Amino acid sequence: MHVARIQTFDQWRAEARRALWAGFDPSAIDLQDGWQAQIPLAFGEKEAKLPQGAHAAQGSRPFRVTRGFLKTAKRVACHRATERWNLLYRLLWRLTHGEPELLEVLTDDDVYLVQAWEKQVRRDVHHMKAFVRFRQCTRDGEEWFVAWYRPEHRVASLVASHFVDRFTSMRWTILTPDESLCWDLRTLHHGPGTGRDSAPEGDALEETWRRYYASTFNPARVKLKAMKAHMPRRHWPDLPETQVIHQMLAEAPQRVAEMVEHCEGRAANGADFLPQKRDLESLRKAAQECHGCPLHASAAQVVFGEGPPDARLVLVGEQPGDEEDRSGRPFVGPAGRELDGLLEEAGIARSEVYLTNAVKHFKYVERGKRRLHKKPNRTEVVSCRAWLEAELLFLQPQVLVCLGATAAGSVISPSYRLSQQRGRVVSTAWCERTLVTYHPSAILRSADEELAHSRRQALLGDLQQARYLLDAIDNQ
Repeated sequence: MHVARIQTFDQWRAEARRALWAGFDPSAIDLQDGWQAQIPLAFGEKEAKLPQGAHAAQGSRPFRVTRGFLKTAKRVACHRATERWNLLYRLLWRLTHGEPELLEVLTDDDVYLVQAWEKQVRRDVHHMKAFVRFRQCTRDGEEWFVAWYRPEHRVASLVASHFVDRFTSMRWTILTPDESLCWDLRTLHHGPGTGRDSAPEGDALEETWRRYYASTFNPARVKLKAMKAHMPRRHWPDLPETQVIHQMLAEAPQRVAEMVEHCEGRAANGADFLPQKRDLESLRKAAQECHGCPLHASAAQVVFGEGPPDARLVLVGEQPGDEEDRSGRPFVGPAGRELDGLLEEAGIARSEVYLTNAVKHFKYVERGKRRLHKKPNRTEVVSCRAWLEAELLFLQPQVLVCLGATAAGSVISPSYRLSQQRGRVVSTAWCERTLVTYHPSAILRSADEELAHSRRQALLGDLQQARYLLDAIDNQ
């Protein structure tokens, strides 16, 4: 049995190469964790003499592994599991002895374990980047920033380049129990680990940072479990902002009560602007004054629904476009013209259809002189939903068609999936015969003619289905 004690990835790689060239299978080698206390060899056991020469001495070909394995191995080398070196050698042996696709077999015990360890190291790297807090001090008359941090694994070497890139212009030192990093504006130095008392306790900036952190705290959105998941308790002693968390949590109920009393932080909503009278003309007039979301500030005007008040078929789109915003009428731009042609093919007269949108203002980004469509976010859809509901309550349509995912999310559910449920008739609070299909703009945005043709035929078929549903009602 060959026994070696390893501390770094480079040591493991050198030892693993020599073991492979010597033909040692995993059962014949024990790579122990050199970070642990020196463990004496068992009785009768001795370290084997591995060959120092190249593989050519064995008359064999060179061993090759993928870069992906090497990247994984470098991360796993930083894990604290004492068996990591043997696991990595076992994987290396299998990869070079008849199982080149091993890492793709996710159900393999060794692969599963190494991926789990790699994930833990990656998460620890993320935590170290997020939770290191520097404290200002003076060393030999020069300004330095020193931080002490206790990572779960030995990841300081993995994050060194991140801190050099981010804090290139300042002198800093990061101390951990295992190793230290020191940047002097020119060179990154690696040193031994140390204890917490080697770092300063605080500096003048910490009180300012705590006040800033407290000012960003929203007492109405306290989610303690989620906060602990993103900021584990083990790091709290090293984070100055955590010193005010208990006070903020204690004050949260009173602050929430004050917010409710004074409507502080309450988001505006379209429902606040609805008129008492809810016929279409009253709704259309009142909508001109709606400030329920920020979109009213940039759009030219509200684009309300259009069509006969006794329409049996209602089509709901996402939002008005550039031409609609300028004219104040829905579906008059390129997508509207595409829809007109499809309605005609489906045997439906546009004059008998009520057309509206889930969002009544045009959301866009400017590109030179052009205003390009930008998808409304969930807050904007929810704010405008009251207007759509008021329209549908008045209209009481016999068939309701949602054009696109945004309309489906507003009418049916945000979790509704157009790709999986398109064309399926469902019952909603607004109409017993509700179905979802593509928005005509999806045809215009298709990447190629084949996709555009497929979507056009699907939309046409769904409009024809809507007409058949109306015919079936007439024949009852």
